[in-house]
Amino acid sequence: MRHFRALERMYVDAPINKFFGPAIHIEEGRAEIRMAVRPDMYHAAGAAHGAVYFKMLDDAAFFAVQSLATDAFVLTLSFTLYLLAPVAKGEMVSTGRVVHQSKRLFIAESTIEVDGQVAARGSGSFMRSSVRLDEKVGYALE
Repeated sequence: MRHFRALERMYVDAPINKFFGPAIHIEEGRAEIRMAVRPDMYHAAGAAHGAVYFKMLDDAAFFAVQSLATDAFVLTLSFTLYLLAPVAKGEMVSTGRVVHQSKRLFIAESTIEVDGQVAARGSGSFMRSSVRLDEKVGYALE
């Protein structure tokens, strides 16, 4: 679907992702993000910093929600994460899915797996903003 591909381009082109280098695939109500863990993402104890986990979990949940909102940019209202295992190497795969949708509120859950093992879980609440989903936020249908 054109909307999903436009969201994927918007995500990859975001300035912060020049550092992280993730890949994303979006479907209706679902998003998957893949990213290699690198030493420049480590905290002092030699594993991925919690900020990396948060980014992966929030991004997957966010884009699962954004796949359902075609008119406006969505915002994360709150997000809870559970760090279950340290990750020092390999590819992190974060999958997000929408579990609740009402007129104003979305709730999505996400997980991070590495080599088939769950390393983190998260859930968040999201809502449409007043910002239009258009070229100003990097969204362009081609």
